[in-house]
Amino acid sequence: MPKSGKLQSAFQLFNAANQQDPNTEIFQGKPYPKELLYAHRMTEQLNAFAPDASEALQLTARCQHICRWEIPRDSYAMNREGYLRWRQDLKKFHANKAASILEKVGYSEKTIKKVRFLLEKKQLKKNEETQTLEDVICLVFLAYYFEPFAGKHPEEKTIDILQKTWRKMSEKGHMAALQLPFSKNAHELISKALGA
Repeated sequence: MPKSGKLQSAFQLFNAANQQDPNTEIFQGKPYPKELLYAHRMTEQLNAFAPDASEALQLTARCQHICRWEIPRDSYAMNREGYLRWRQDLKKFHANKAASILEKVGYSEKTIKKVRFLLEKKQLKKNEETQTLEDVICLVFLAYYFEPFAGKHPEEKTIDILQKTWRKMSEKGHMAALQLPFSKNAHELISKALGA
């Protein structure tokens, strides 16, 4: 996927912002700022899943969680209502952060509006690019975060999360998910979730 000079500049600024994440994740024996690692995984997954993605979609995938640690989950009520409010506020927060960086880089208002539209997950299941973004988000979760999640939660909750994830995905997303190299335990959980 060829990258324009502006895209490279935006990626560098997104990286610099996410480099500040105080939370770390160990990957292949090395610690990384959590959201910086997530952003790279999103780009890699988008490149594999939709190699012809538009520049706006490439930008959106890279800044999907930009500076997420600035609005911690525990700053909201620890119930479903609090969770939903947190998610909604995060979408606006990410969109504003991204817009500010994209303006600095010199992107047009049209591109910035498109990135906002995608970050706010508008017209899921109706808009092709919004759906592609959601598929990539789900694939990154399944490839990197699902098994650690399953290790910390009861089977019932894990199956519920798998079913919710599956419902958000397209048929193309389902096919890509089934090609991921899951462990035997993960395969069993996925079979239970999809068979239920």
